[in-house]
Amino acid sequence: MKQEKENIYTKNIKTIIENNIVRNKARNIEKENDKLITNWNIGKEIVKARNEDKIKYGNSYIKNLSIELTKLYGAGYSYTDLRRMRQFYLLFPNCGPLVRNSITWTHMIKIIPIKDKNKRNYYINLINKNNLSKRQLEEEIKNNAYERLDNKTKNNIEIITKEGTMNIIDFIKDPLFIDLQELKDKELNEKALKKAILKQIEIFLLELGIGFSFVGSEKKIKVGDKFHYIDLLFFNIEQNCYVVIELKVKDLKKEDIGQLQFYMNYIDLEIKKPHHNPTIGILICKKGDKNIEKYLKLDKIKITTYQNQ
Repeated sequence: MKQEKENIYTKNIKTIIENNIVRNKARNIEKENDKLITNWNIGKEIVKARNEDKIKYGNSYIKNLSIELTKLYGAGYSYTDLRRMRQFYLLFPNCGPLVRNSITWTHMIKIIPIKDKNKRNYYINLINKNNLSKRQLEEEIKNNAYERLDNKTKNNIEIITKEGTMNIIDFIKDPLFIDLQELKDKELNEKALKKAILKQIEIFLLELGIGFSFVGSEKKIKVGDKFHYIDLLFFNIEQNCYVVIELKVKDLKKEDIGQLQFYMNYIDLEIKKPHHNPTIGILICKKGDKNIEKYLKLDKIKITTYQNQ
C-alpha cells in the first residue's frame, strides 16, 4: 500500500513537471510571435514615415531612430535591425500566415535577404512543415535546396498553413545530396549506397523534403513462392501515403521503372489501408535519361539522382 502511494506521488510530480514544460513551451511560442509582430509593426511605421513625410525621411531618419531606441530600450534596434524590419514589412504586408505557421524572427533574418518570392515561400514552407531550427534552415539554404527543384515547381510557390498539403513529388530535389566520403568509387554499389543513407537517415529525411518518416530497409515481400526486397520504404504524413525508394548506382534504364512500379502496386494492394492515398515512388540513380522519361507515366514517380555531398 505504501508503494502504491509513492507511485501516486511520483505520478503527480511528473504531471506537475510536464504541465510546466507545456506552459513554458506555450509561453516561448507566444514570446516569439510577439517579437515577430512587434518587428513587423515597427517596420510598418518606418514605411509610413517615408510615405507620409518624404522630406524628412531617409537613412538619417533610421540612424537617428536607432540611436534613440537603443538608448531607451537597449540592443535589438541597430541601424541594420531597423532596416531589416522595414524590409520585413515590405516583403510581407500581411504577417498573419507567418505567425500562424510559427515562423520566428530568427528565421526571418535568414529569409529576408532572399530576393526571389518563390524561394522565400519555399523555405517558409520548409520551416513550417519540418519545424526547422535556425541552423537547419541555414543548412538548407547553403545546400541550395530550392535551386535543386525542377523549374516547373519553382514557379508560383505559395505559403502553406500547417493544415495545408503539398505535392511532395514536385518538391523532391535533384540531385539529392548524400555523404559518400567514406566510400571509394570502386566500392559504390547499391548496398553501399543504402548503408550510407541509413547511417545518416535523419539528414536524408530532411534532404528528401517535407513530411517523410522512415519505415524500413530491405522490406521483405512475398509474391507467389518468391521473395523480393524493397530497398527503402517510407511514409509521408503530408501526402498520407507510402513511399517506395529504389536505388541504382548506374544510369536510368526503363526496366528500373517497371521494378519500382511493381513494388508500388504491391504496397497498394497488400499493405496500404483504405484511408491511405496511393503509393508514390522515387527512383534514385546515377544519371537520368530524358529520352526514356518522356515515354513513361510519371505522375506518381519521381526520378532523381544522387551526388556526394
